[in-house]
Amino acid sequence: MIINDKIFFSINRNKIVIQRLSNKEEYRKICDKNPEIPVFSQAWWLDVATDHEEWDVVIVKNNETILGTMPYIYRKKYFFTELTIPLLSQNLGPYIFYPKNQTYIKRLHFEKKVMISLINGLPEYDFFYQNFHYSLKNWLPFYWKDFQQTTRYTYVLEDLTDLDKVFNKFSLAKRQNIKKARKLVQVKYDLPSREFFNFHDKVLKSQDKKITYSYKTFKKRYEEGYKRNQAKSFYAVDKENNIHAALFIIWDMQSAYALIGPIDPKYKSSGAFTLLIWEAICFAATVSTKFDFEGSMIENVENSYNQFGGIQRQYFSIKKYNSILLKLKNCFNEIIKRRNI
Repeated sequence: MIINDKIFFSINRNKIVIQRLSNKEEYRKICDKNPEIPVFSQAWWLDVATDHEEWDVVIVKNNETILGTMPYIYRKKYFFTELTIPLLSQNLGPYIFYPKNQTYIKRLHFEKKVMISLINGLPEYDFFYQNFHYSLKNWLPFYWKDFQQTTRYTYVLEDLTDLDKVFNKFSLAKRQNIKKARKLVQVKYDLPSREFFNFHDKVLKSQDKKITYSYKTFKKRYEEGYKRNQAKSFYAVDKENNIHAALFIIWDMQSAYALIGPIDPKYKSSGAFTLLIWEAICFAATVSTKFDFEGSMIENVENSYNQFGGIQRQYFSIKKYNSILLKLKNCFNEIIKRRNI
């Protein structure tokens, strides 16, 4: 789908140009020049994170100066058009290039104008859904455009420079789990993608659950991450070579992210997953500056993550329905889901 039109908005007597759709090549160059853009919004990740969909991006410019970008997945589902986030991605959404030394008032004004321009640059859609990075603290322009917001949470270790300090902030239970696990398992690295997927699939089946992604989906992300030296897996095995737990992380220059962490219920009490988290944090300190647990709204998972001493960070889950039929369908599915819990 290719649309070559441009929309012009006047801001401070200058023209802001919103280029929408078919901007991939320019966006690749933007990402190459700005490695601080979160990994889930990097062009290479979007390339491997699309399965049967396409991705594109809205780019907002002032003359040749990039002011903001907003990538999205374009998906056609039945006769509905969805702009959304890919599987196995924590966040997507606006990235704003703030001018240096702005006052707080000017920053808010700039943010508002760029966000509204990004929204106006989106193609027509029936449903929009994205989770924004927690560093984006203002969603008000989306509210003005009739989007809805749900607050979600993650936990982040903000500074990995002093690992002793990081470890000492762990709860006593977590530190004891690590000590216990070291006597029971050995930490190994770089589990092949097929074996990692099979382990996760086996763990879920033992709990009467179904894996939500295919091996093909996982393999692309896993192997491209390794190829770019932005991914690593960890796993814990006992003397009988039983895998107790596994962990897959990816990273960018700002943060490492705990992407997938299956735990075999038979060995849940071994403390192996806590040990893997610690090993991953130690490794992350050599390649990035923060460690993001990717959060969870599930109570027992949240309770486990907050014991690692991370700072709770809010992030916005944003959605909008332009189709009444699709909204009613989603409400019906939510009712059925709640009844089955």
